[in-house]
Amino acid sequence: MNRRGLMALGAGLLAYGARGVSPARAETFVNVLTGGTSGAYYPIGVALAGAIEKTVAGTKTSVQATKASVENLNLLQKGQGEIGFTLADAASAAVAGNEEAGFKAKLDKLRLIAAIYSNYVQIVANGESGIKTLADLKGKRISVGAPKSGTELNARAILKAAGLTYDDFAKVEYLPFGESVDLMKNRQIDVTLQSAGLGVGSIKDLAASIPIVVVPVPAETVAAVGDAAYLPGEIPAGTYSGQEAAVPTASIRNLLVSHDGVADDLAYGMTKALFDNLDALVASHAAAKGIVLDAGAAAGPMPLHPGALRFYKEKGLA
Repeated sequence: MNRRGLMALGAGLLAYGARGVSPARAETFVNVLTGGTSGAYYPIGVALAGAIEKTVAGTKTSVQATKASVENLNLLQKGQGEIGFTLADAASAAVAGNEEAGFKAKLDKLRLIAAIYSNYVQIVANGESGIKTLADLKGKRISVGAPKSGTELNARAILKAAGLTYDDFAKVEYLPFGESVDLMKNRQIDVTLQSAGLGVGSIKDLAASIPIVVVPVPAETVAAVGDAAYLPGEIPAGTYSGQEAAVPTASIRNLLVSHDGVADDLAYGMTKALFDNLDALVASHAAAKGIVLDAGAAAGPMPLHPGALRFYKEKGLA
């Protein structure tokens, strides 16, 4: 081929490249911050991640198992996640900068996506321990959840309202749900306090292995907490094997939270993904039955993300 032909071929290849080879559209990465794998946050988070990929074009999701509420909120403040689960009382502590709860400064970048289902404080004792009431916990061995997790914050609040401190126990373990259950099965502790959706897998596993007693938290104890995030609740009869009667306890609303660095369109899409795919979330864990659109825009301790606000306005809720 002569020089003129080579030049023509080169020009043609350049033109083809300009027309036919364009840079791939960059994916939008969404990291979903959950909790321990034996709780409700993780399976619901996996389902939510799938819903986001299905709903929001060009997204690639990952699901991160964490120590839950406090860790999730601190990670979101740093931009190390796009959406995360938290308990409402932990979120209030984050906004206030409560150092005792695990927040060294006020977290001012947090933005609310949705109020979702409620957690229930579930205090479960070995049926052979003799524990029937909160007063019976004194002198026993307990696990109160991972250090400064939402569960552990709930434990502190409920035990204080019942007139107990950690010093009143023979032993205090700070372990996630699954590890707490393992200690219960091995008779190394007497009681575990877990804040989770009803029918949490860890307690179902425990109840299938040993006789259990679900310890009631009376309404007056809930009121004594002195925090509006804590409301009277009930664990219905038959929630766990061997639990023949309904048990009163405290309930705390869960939230899905993002931050102000997440684009409005993405926040809108994540909110839409949540409510357009509730069947998939319920299939992942029964606790998700408590997620309802009408409650999604309920007031929280931080502002609604503008993208979420747009979604609720379209639904006539904001």
